[in-house]
Amino acid sequence: IERNGVLEFRLRQGDSAYMLPAQSLVDDDELDGIVELTREADAELAGRVRLRFIEWGAGYDIAAVEASLPDAETHAVSSSELALVLTQSEARQVVERWLAEARVSRDTARFVLPPSLLHLGVGDVIALPDTPSLASPAQPQEGTEPLQRYRVDRMELGTAQSVDAVRIDPEVYLSADIPETLPSGQEFEPPLPVLPLFMDLPLLTGEETAHAPHLAVTAAPWPGTVAVYSSGSDSDYALEQILAARSTIGLTQTDLRAAAPGRWDLGADLQVKLISGALQSRSALAVLNGANAVAIGDGSNDNWEIFQFREAELVGDNTYMLRGRLRGQLGSDGLMPMVWPEGSYVVLLDGSFSQLELSLAQRRIARHYRIGPARRGYDDPSYIHQVEAFDGNGLRPYAPVHLRLKGGLGSDISVSWIRRSRVEGDSWDLAEIPLGEAREAYRFRVLRGTTLLREREVSAPNWTYSLSDQTADSALPGDIIEVAQLSDRYGAGFATQMPIA
Repeated sequence: IERNGVLEFRLRQGDSAYMLPAQSLVDDDELDGIVELTREADAELAGRVRLRFIEWGAGYDIAAVEASLPDAETHAVSSSELALVLTQSEARQVVERWLAEARVSRDTARFVLPPSLLHLGVGDVIALPDTPSLASPAQPQEGTEPLQRYRVDRMELGTAQSVDAVRIDPEVYLSADIPETLPSGQEFEPPLPVLPLFMDLPLLTGEETAHAPHLAVTAAPWPGTVAVYSSGSDSDYALEQILAARSTIGLTQTDLRAAAPGRWDLGADLQVKLISGALQSRSALAVLNGANAVAIGDGSNDNWEIFQFREAELVGDNTYMLRGRLRGQLGSDGLMPMVWPEGSYVVLLDGSFSQLELSLAQRRIARHYRIGPARRGYDDPSYIHQVEAFDGNGLRPYAPVHLRLKGGLGSDISVSWIRRSRVEGDSWDLAEIPLGEAREAYRFRVLRGTTLLREREVSAPNWTYSLSDQTADSALPGDIIEVAQLSDRYGAGFATQMPIA
C-alpha cells in the first residue's frame, strides 16, 4: 500500500487488526444501519478454481491443478495462469487459498468513519463487532470480542470517511500440510548434432523417384524427430520434411576388399559396429529376393556400393560380423573400389531412410541443407549445414557385361557386349530385357591411359575396330577399348573395359 508517498508491505492475514467499536461509527442515512453488510449470491461464486503453472523439475512443463468446494452447486470454473515455477504442493496451496479467500470475500461491509479516525486507510484491517451488536449500537456489549475482520479496499474522503471493506479470515492464509509430489520427468538432455548421410543411389525398388537422393540420419541420443531444411542459397530455408525414425548406420572396423559381382563373396568377415539399429541373418533365398541390402561408402553422396549379406553374427556391443555377401548389387559394381577401408559408413537399406524431393531441373545444382532436431530452429548450433549437388544416379545406366574382342592388332577387331537394364531387368521369362532408356545407344572409346584415341556413338551392342581406324589411331598392344551405355537424361553410364592384345 502507499502512504504519504511511501510504499509499505503488510501481510494479508491482518494479525494486527484495529479494534473498531460500534459507537465509533457515524450514522449515515444512505446506509441500511450503521454498518451495511452485503453477501454475494452463491451463483456468483466459482465453485472450482484451476491454475496453470510451470512445474518445477526436469522438464519444466506446463502443469495444472484444481480445487473445488465440497458443497459447490455451480459448475463455474475460474481459470488462471501464472508464469511462475512452482511445485505441485505450492500450486495446490495457491488454488485452495484462492478458493477459500473467494468464499470469505463474498461478505462486504460499508460504513462511515469520523474525522478522528483519519489515520486509517486503504489496506488496513479492522475488526468489527458481530452483527447482533451492530443491530443495537446504542447498547454495546462490553467485553465481547469482535468476531469479524475486514480489509479496507476503498475510501471516500469528505467531512467523514465512507469505507468499503471486504471480509478476511486469517486462517485462510495459513500454509496447509500438503505432501510434496516430485516430478517424474526425464533428465534434461541438450540437443546434439545428428549424423546425416546423403546417398545418391541407383533405383532400389523401381517405385521411387529415379533422380532424387536419399537421406539417412542417426544420432545418440536420438532427438525424437529430425527436420530437414533446404534452399538454393544459405538463406530463406524451407522445411523439406520431418524424419521420425533413425536409420541403421554403422562403421566398418575391418577392410572390405573387392570381389566379383554376381556370386557369393566368401572372403574375410566384415566387422561392423553400429551407431544405431540392429542386423539379423537371413536365408540365402531371402537374400536373393532382396533382403539385407546395405550401402557402403565413404560418406560422400555419390560413392556408395550396394551389397547384401546372409549372416550377421553379434560378437560385441552393437558389433557384427557379416558373411556371405553379394557385391555390386543394382549396378553399383561400377563403384566398387579395390578396398573399402576401415571406417567406411554402412547403411541398412530397410526403408527407414527418406527420399528427398528434387526436381529434374535441380539435378547437379548445389543446394544448401540444414539438418537437426525438429524442436529447434534451423539456425540453432545443433544443426548441420551441408552443400550438396546430386547427379541423379537412379538414371545412370549399368555397365555392359560380357565384353568380347575377336581379332587383334593388324586385322579388324570385332567388339561385342551385352547390355543391362536398370528397369525390370530381373525377369527370366522374356527373350530380351526391357531397354529402360528412350533409345539404345552406346559410347565406344579407345584409350591409351587417360589419352582418348577414338570415340564413337553406336546404336547396337557391337562395333568393328577396323584396321584403317587402328592405323589412324596408331593403336598399340595394351590400349583399352571401353564401352558404356548412354541415357538421354543422364549421359554415359558405368563403362566396361578390355585391353587390346
